[in-house]
Amino acid sequence: MMHFYSSPGSCGIGIRVLLEEVGARFEAHALNFAAKEQMDAPYRAVNPKGKVPALVRDDGSLLTEFQAIAFWLADAFPDAALVPSDPEGRLRVMEIMDYMVGSVHMRGFTFVIVPGKFTPTPAFQEELVTHGKAQIAIGFATLVDVLGDKDYLMGAFGIPDAALFYMTRWAVEKGVNLPPSLAAHHNRMLSRPAVLRALEGEGIAVRRAA
Repeated sequence: MMHFYSSPGSCGIGIRVLLEEVGARFEAHALNFAAKEQMDAPYRAVNPKGKVPALVRDDGSLLTEFQAIAFWLADAFPDAALVPSDPEGRLRVMEIMDYMVGSVHMRGFTFVIVPGKFTPTPAFQEELVTHGKAQIAIGFATLVDVLGDKDYLMGAFGIPDAALFYMTRWAVEKGVNLPPSLAAHHNRMLSRPAVLRALEGEGIAVRRAA
């Protein structure tokens, strides 16, 4: 059985969605970031990086980083059809995943959610939040173009949608503006049984976008 490590409310909810979608057998382990459990010796023995998400596979090997875990799950459970089979399609999936995680998340939501990580000064924290929201707006505008009039980013549901969902969930939670099509995508995700199971498993309330 695989072991999945995350923190409630983190980007790990996207990986849990994928675990539920493919029907994987796994045991979930929730880390208390407020208590800095991710830096304690027991977890560092599992993942020396001291971050989430992390997945210990059936053979005991560790896999970290959102994109890597998502792609491995898609390849390990091909019947779920979470990535295209052709090289160009897979390339486009990697392209949009890297943009979401590297730019919208790391250069946007990080400053909105944890500005205190960078400075103890309240005024500077406010500036970081403002900067983060501006970067999110740029990223969301790009994702609106990618989504177009499709139900899911690449047409059919796939691993990029799990990444987008964890960000739209943050947007709803933090009061960040969601363009209408991304709000519709968020609510569409909430109609998927796997998403509801993932939220329940993480102890996260179901919150629809306005």
